[in-house]
Amino acid sequence: MNSVRYIGMDVHRDTISVAVLDESGRVTMQSVLATRAAAVLDFVHGVRGALHVTFEEGTHSAWLYDVLVRRVERLVVCDPRKNALLKSGSKSDAIDARKLAELLRAGLLSAVYHGETSALEVQQMARSYTQMTEDTTRVMARLKAVFRGRAVSCAGKKLYGKRHREEYLAQLSGGLRRRAEHLYQELDALQPLRHGVRRELIVECRKHAAAQWLQSVPFLGPIRAALLIGRVQTPHRFRTKRQFWSYCGLGLETRDSGEYRMGNGQVERRRRPTLIRGLNWNHNHEMKNLFKSTATAASIREGVWREFYLGLLDKGMRPEMARLTLARKIAAITLKIWKKGERFQAEHLKLQAA
Repeated sequence: MNSVRYIGMDVHRDTISVAVLDESGRVTMQSVLATRAAAVLDFVHGVRGALHVTFEEGTHSAWLYDVLVRRVERLVVCDPRKNALLKSGSKSDAIDARKLAELLRAGLLSAVYHGETSALEVQQMARSYTQMTEDTTRVMARLKAVFRGRAVSCAGKKLYGKRHREEYLAQLSGGLRRRAEHLYQELDALQPLRHGVRRELIVECRKHAAAQWLQSVPFLGPIRAALLIGRVQTPHRFRTKRQFWSYCGLGLETRDSGEYRMGNGQVERRRRPTLIRGLNWNHNHEMKNLFKSTATAASIREGVWREFYLGLLDKGMRPEMARLTLARKIAAITLKIWKKGERFQAEHLKLQAA
């Protein structure tokens, strides 16, 4: 009754393929369930022992996590990009479910964070605001491309306002003019929606105490603070600043091999430096854009961040590397004050490499 059962689930729109392994790695059960909460719970209640369950991050992962989190002993939502075993050999739903259970049993899965519900409303509002912003930017780029394609000068933001629209449209004719008019209509519909979502996001963010701490950091305004709360949810999921850097795409990837050699009858470490291969590729792109844009703005406007940036330049660092170092410093201090629940102070910033 107290034995561990490892359950792998391959989740699809209509069905879920399930494989159950015992402690020795033997398949004890395989089944196909409907993608319904009642079917999943019936299956889980019918399996005896301590249940360790895993499935891949995807469209249904948040829903399935909420269904199972309080009903199993351990639940791992894994990163599908790191499951190389699933790519080898024959592939089917049953095989994938069994391989997931084997990876869970071996402890080789990379977990995706789920589990903070206090910031759920901010998370959904932040996603809506980000999508509205991306849609608006896309329409604006398409609109400008129409005019640039006809060699119409349209630099700046003057093109998007209503005051000068007729001037620009008069320079087009036929179907091209109709296309520009349709894009203007789409832009007029998106902008009020984006402004409305922005207001709702700020109001929802104010309900969290962390909003005041985050907004005390220079150049982290209400929108950036809300996006941080919505995406990160809790700072305690990161033990160190380096883990947070990796999540934000600001961590360094290194490569090394043949680190040791025999010399004078003893094992010696080679003195050659570790090769740096750039920033980590597996990260949250919104968080990287947030901290890089914050660092870019802070490097050209007066304040403590600019003093830190200029200090790096004085040491001979290239501007692009100085901005990266500034972004890492901002991220580290943001994580620190968020964990401690305190406001930003100039003493937090020291002239040292981040």
